Amino acid sequence: MPELWLWRHPRPIGAAGRCIGRTDLAVDRRRAKRLAHRMRQTARRHDLPQVVWTSPLRRCADVGRWLARWGWCHRVDARLLELDFGRWDGQPWSAIAHAEVADWEADFVRHPPGGGESLLALAARCQGLRTELAAAGAPVLVVAHAGWMQASACADPQGLQASTWPPAPPYGSLRRLMVPA
Repeated sequence: MPELWLWRHPRPIGAAGRCIGRTDLAVDRRRAKRLAHRMRQTARRHDLPQVVWTSPLRRCADVGRWLARWGWCHRVDARLLELDFGRWDGQPWSAIAHAEVADWEADFVRHPPGGGESLLALAARCQGLRTELAAAGAPVLVVAHAGWMQASACADPQGLQASTWPPAPPYGSLRRLMVPA
């Protein structure tokens, strides 16, 4: 069964207290390089392919660019983008009306927060890419966003509630996910 090796991107600059989805925030250059180095070491240790997939957003793509400098193949795919929070994106959480957040929580997987993208749409995007990558039959290394990682880990997102949504993985952490071929 193919396996996804998912690393969450480094901590972006200026994200604290804000709703961040598609907002393209930078990461500290040293942190991007440090994560790329850890990925390179892990790939060597586990005999993984020197190919990395990232979203086009800098917080993921900067890590891929470091690996490309070291001879890796860097593939950028928009299906790896974080959840689209629509008009909420980039706003301080404190500036988003409580009633709007409550509406999202009431229909957590179907309601598009801020008029953006629902979690069901994100899960479908994740599933589509996972299916494509699994068809290759080899391990795949990805620098991902928290929402993408969380949605990918859900076997059946239909019944999710806000209270059962998995916690965000720490910045720079690794999650391995088996993908049925």
